[in-house]
Amino acid sequence: MTHETKILIEKARALPAEERIEIAEAIMASLDGPDPALDQAWLEEARNRLEAYRRGELRTRDFDDVMAKYVRS
Repeated sequence: MTHETKILIEKARALPAEERIEIAEAIMASLDGPDPALDQAWLEEARNRLEAYRRGELRTRDFDDVMAKYVRS
């Protein structure tokens, strides 16, 4: 960690909570950009799953059945 980074952190810690939240959200938003390689990997995975389904190699499950185990009565 650079000296400048340490100074920024100390300055941020001195700010009110609301301002620290704004800074944290801005930093997180800057890190959450598109990743073409990841998008391509998911596209290929989706295509592979669709083709497997069409060939009858992929078993499907009803959405309500899957979600039932997560919903508490």
